[in-house]
Amino acid sequence: MSIEAVMRALGDPTRLRIMRLIGAMELAVGELAHVLAQSQPRVSRHVAILADAGLAERRREGSWVFLRQSTAAGEQVARAVARLLAVAEDEDAAFARVCADDRRQLAAIRDAREASAAEFFARHAGEWDRLRALLAPADAVEAALVSALAGEPLGEMLDIGTGTGRIAELLEPYAGHVTGLDKSPEMLRLARARLQKLPADRVELIQGDFAALPFEPETFDTVVFHQVLHYAQQPEKAVAEAARVCRPGGRLAIVDLAAHAREDMRRTYAHVRLGFGDEQMGTMLSHNGFAPAPPTAVEGGELEVKVWTARRSASPVARIGNASPGHPSSRRAAQS
Repeated sequence: MSIEAVMRALGDPTRLRIMRLIGAMELAVGELAHVLAQSQPRVSRHVAILADAGLAERRREGSWVFLRQSTAAGEQVARAVARLLAVAEDEDAAFARVCADDRRQLAAIRDAREASAAEFFARHAGEWDRLRALLAPADAVEAALVSALAGEPLGEMLDIGTGTGRIAELLEPYAGHVTGLDKSPEMLRLARARLQKLPADRVELIQGDFAALPFEPETFDTVVFHQVLHYAQQPEKAVAEAARVCRPGGRLAIVDLAAHAREDMRRTYAHVRLGFGDEQMGTMLSHNGFAPAPPTAVEGGELEVKVWTARRSASPVARIGNASPGHPSSRRAAQS
């Protein structure tokens, strides 16, 4: 990071406002344009300058581009800039008024996200209600997951297939930092609506495929699959990728259906796998460098749900499949 580039990037009132805004929450470029009352191309130019200076990171999700404070190279400088702007807001009344007006606009952004999420849930309510009726109560499953991971901090946690963000929200208080990953931009927008009230530096959402995780090896202390592995064409590959990004001594938790014979789940809910047997799961975990613990069964529905946990051994795990080793930091996904 060049300090001259940083100082040039900060030499514009709009870019100062952007830095204060993304310090509060991750925002799409279109959302920034709405708050700033400027055209999207003009805001995009400001965003490019901040990103080139290392003060902000861009990430593409489908046709949307999101912006957040830098968390990779130059992180310390970015934090120093954030502290400087906080002091400036305290001491410069005009700047404080502009920032206060901008933050009021953020409330409208949050409301719009929540309204969009509510509309999505309303469209799919019948389908999800039918699925939930087959399973153990969600609160019992969540309690079993928390209990299985209790006893030590979660550290850097990866929630694979984060979906609506519920598991990231549930486990965030026990983690140092949570990264939620999902392949679907629409699901990530639902997760963003759920998680937007958490501190911006506590949770990060990434678009990616669980068969080729966009992270460096040994990045996370805890990796979680919650009701997602049954969608995998090759669950062994997804577990191998989890092993690659899990640190030695780290933990893996898999919440999924026990083996069953409901073939209609493939047609109705696009399940690729009809659950997993304990022996099958234990073999898959052991082959990928995990020492499995006894599973926990959660009953209360037609289909039994199980929580499998395992601890990563100290021996190295080879990179599997198409995961790219050339990412810019130990924790963050490649920037768009």
